[in-house]
Amino acid sequence: MYAVLRRITVQPHFLEESVRRVEQGLMPLLRKQPGFVELYVVQVGEGEGVSISIFETKEDAEDGNSKSLEWAKEQIFPLAVGPAEIVGLGEILLHQKKEAEATRNMS
Repeated sequence: MYAVLRRITVQPHFLEESVRRVEQGLMPLLRKQPGFVELYVVQVGEGEGVSISIFETKEDAEDGNSKSLEWAKEQIFPLAVGPAEIVGLGEILLHQKKEAEATRNMS
């Protein structure tokens, strides 16, 4: 599996609106993307968030990232304070849940 990490800072009074737009606009788009697994949006500071999108393959992650970027240019970037940053796109090497054993990908 592969993850795409993005970081963005929006005007603090637009944080809730940004999350609403992601939930109502980006999520339906991602659900249609081949290989999409899940999305996390994490608040890491005042108006600052990190999104983590999980996909089955690198190609799915690259395509999903491209589609997400197109969507964000119109829906999220106008609410931003400065540019959005792609932190990275990479292979998930360790994934562990409380109720399951760890899975480790050592390719």
